[in-house]
Amino acid sequence: MKRRLGTRCCAIVALVSGCVGGPAPGESASEGASASTGAETSGATSGSESASSGSESESDSESASTGEPPPPPEPEVIPVMEGVVFYDGYAATVDEPLPAGVIRHNNALVATRLTEATLAKVQTTLTLGVIIGALCDNYDRIGSVNLALAPKGAQTYVPAEVQRIEVARFITPFMDMNRWPMTVPYEWAASDLVPILKDQALLAEFDLWFELSVFGVPYAANKEVAGCAGRSDTQLGSLFLYTDSKAEAPVFRALVPLAINEDFNNYGEGASDAPGLTRKTINFTLPADSPNAQIVLITSNHGANDGGEEYVRREHFVYVDEALALSYTPGRTSCEPFRKYNTQGNGIYGPKPRTDEEWQSFSNWCPGDVIDTRVIPWGAVAAGSHSLVIDVPDAVFVGGQGNFPLSAYVQAE
Repeated sequence: MKRRLGTRCCAIVALVSGCVGGPAPGESASEGASASTGAETSGATSGSESASSGSESESDSESASTGEPPPPPEPEVIPVMEGVVFYDGYAATVDEPLPAGVIRHNNALVATRLTEATLAKVQTTLTLGVIIGALCDNYDRIGSVNLALAPKGAQTYVPAEVQRIEVARFITPFMDMNRWPMTVPYEWAASDLVPILKDQALLAEFDLWFELSVFGVPYAANKEVAGCAGRSDTQLGSLFLYTDSKAEAPVFRALVPLAINEDFNNYGEGASDAPGLTRKTINFTLPADSPNAQIVLITSNHGANDGGEEYVRREHFVYVDEALALSYTPGRTSCEPFRKYNTQGNGIYGPKPRTDEEWQSFSNWCPGDVIDTRVIPWGAVAAGSHSLVIDVPDAVFVGGQGNFPLSAYVQAE
């Protein structure tokens, strides 16, 4: 198996069979936040692990005597990282305290290694949950959850030098830290990650790290929000896993990272196939024939200048091996469900509710909402060379501003 870190054409991780996943738990941690679309770290204390283990043994003994299968384990809420403070994304990296087990790559990116105890708690379904708290940034910002494959036993790593995939993206609301609600929840169905988290061959070679990223800037809040003068802390972030055994898991044996937050526009060097063209081709290799494969894609539209791409809905076309696989136009029917989280006055929400037609005339996403994770079914695929193309032919990028950051990866049986 060939690996070259940071190179999408060869960054391939083979997974073994017998993997496990399914739908989100019946109990949601979010109130009013959208789940992703698509055909789309430390664990509990040792005392609770022991109690759980004893309970399972009793159940297994009773099941053996009655001939009945053992009951499924209870649903778990796994705190991956809690109460992480993010700081000015443009400033030098701070040296402020972090929760145990969390490292800071920079002011906008933190990570924690998944322990054996945490991974053992993952069952057959998985939901990601993020909670963002207001500090001294009162604007809407982009955030994400990534999964990194780092060298076994390393205490840290350089993000650009290891294989990583983006598994969730979100937009923070305009928040005043003095006004309720002071937090906003996000959720994504993520059972397709279970085959990665439970693969023993993969875990023998790599440590898995979850990353949480929020790029914030405090400069406006320093002047506009009471208590923020002179401060550089921007947001508070927590990441949770919700898991249960209510459904069988998907089975994937190969993971091919293609891109993580790559620039996609028509003016930047290397950001598209050619200057003036908003079309990006990603060539990659599938290591073996697969009876079933899928491509996971995340894009979002940014550019807040006058006439910027943030405010103009465009049709997006995705081609796999030159065949149209998906077309979509970003944006919600309405952003009103997220108005309550936007506690800082702003020009997006305004003083009164907008109609659906008004929202659809300009908004590609809602401050306080998730960005959709789009899962593209691919079906049976032969080993060898393939291509993914995303094309937004009507994009303009007024004044050479704006970007559609693009992340993608392939999973195959």
